[in-house]
Amino acid sequence: MQNKKIVIISLLVLLVVFVGGGYAYKAKQSEQLASNAKANYSALVREHSTIIGNKDAKVELVEFFDPACETCAQMHPYVKEIMKKNEGNIKLVLRYAPFHAGSNNVVVMLEATKEQNKFMETLELLFNTQRIWTVNHSVDLNKLWGVLLTSKLLDMDKLVDDMKNPKLIKIVEQDLADAKTLKATKTPAYYVNGKPLQVFGLQNLKDLINSEL
Repeated sequence: MQNKKIVIISLLVLLVVFVGGGYAYKAKQSEQLASNAKANYSALVREHSTIIGNKDAKVELVEFFDPACETCAQMHPYVKEIMKKNEGNIKLVLRYAPFHAGSNNVVVMLEATKEQNKFMETLELLFNTQRIWTVNHSVDLNKLWGVLLTSKLLDMDKLVDDMKNPKLIKIVEQDLADAKTLKATKTPAYYVNGKPLQVFGLQNLKDLINSEL
């Protein structure tokens, strides 16, 4: 009986040490992410970055996204809702992180739509039709092109010409480099006034934003 008690107590002690070590590791990791983002603040926003909302807003919400990312599409309406409820107090900065296969071409196309002032309309279309032009988390460019043609949203000839501009590739490369610098390895990745969302979740994002309002 005495030996059994010793074994149980030993197991409990090991469990406490394990859990405590896990919390300590996560806390240290979170601290490192925050410190890294602060040290590389210039990587959050670039001259070419798309900014939605009041440019002088109190809260700057930076999002690294991939048009082919299912979670990005799911979070998009919630981000819009948060901005609407806090109109004038939040500005959204959109950055590219095309991690899915074939997404590089999609973000180049998306950046080219700025020449027709159709960026947000096209982004909404991409998210709403994502299930059509993504297959097994990869981009099917033929299906995507079919969606664009059917929508009649864009001048397709102009879009093709605009996509040939070499500066678009450089913009995407810069965004990817910044994502790497900030250790944004998954999408969507959010930063609120330079602070990274360390534990992903809608409520966590709301709480981080509210803490800065």
